[in-house]
This record gives sequence, structure tokens and C-alpha cells, in this order.
Amino acid sequence: MPPINHYLSRKDWLEASWKKIAKSEKPLALLVTPYERRNIVMRAAVRDCLDSGKGIRQIARELQLSLQTVNAVKKALSEKNYRSYRERGKSERQKRVFSSYNNQVKERFHGRPARTKYGKVNLP
Repeated sequence: MPPINHYLSRKDWLEASWKKIAKSEKPLALLVTPYERRNIVMRAAVRDCLDSGKGIRQIARELQLSLQTVNAVKKALSEKNYRSYRERGKSERQKRVFSSYNNQVKERFHGRPARTKYGKVNLP
């Protein structure tokens, strides 16, 4: 990947990087949209920066990407399989538990239930 510093604009850098990637297979350019091209170029650039030993925050700042994107590419390199944040969320991420109220065993209260503005209350 060519360094981003050698180009006047990000658009020129994206085009030069895509040309370098597209040289390997010509049919790839016919099947990929410009948005997908940009994503592929950015992932390749992140990989290149990670291989050179740069930190995640530095890469995110330099390429103007989110930390989440950089971490996704880093994780994909370690697993040798890229999965989007949405795909990973189906299996890896857990739902947040804000309180342990649901986990507690509900005790049986004695007395008669009465509806109040505070909810159902058991009166003696």
C-alpha cells in the first residue's frame, strides 16, 4: 500500500491504492461498488499499518476510521476471517444487564394486594 503522505488528497490515495489492489484480478473491479472498494482499501491500509507496528488509536486518527473498525480488522487478521460488527453481535456480544432485579428470586408477600400509584403493594 502506498503511504497516505505521498498524495495531496485522500481521494487520490484511495484511487492509487485501489489500482494496486485491482491489478491482481481484473474481474474484481467489475463486481465491486465504489463504497465496497473504499472499504477494501481501508481494511488493507489498516492491515498494512498493523503490520508496521502502529497503534490502534494512531491508525484510527491517521486513516480517519473509528476504533471499532480498526479493532474489527485486527480481530479478523487474528481469526483469519472478517466478520462485520453486526455478524459478531449475533454470537459474541452479550446483552447488558443493568440490574440484577430479574435474577433475584421473588419472595411471596403475605397480605392483601392493593393497587396504588406506586404499583401493586401488599397491605397487612
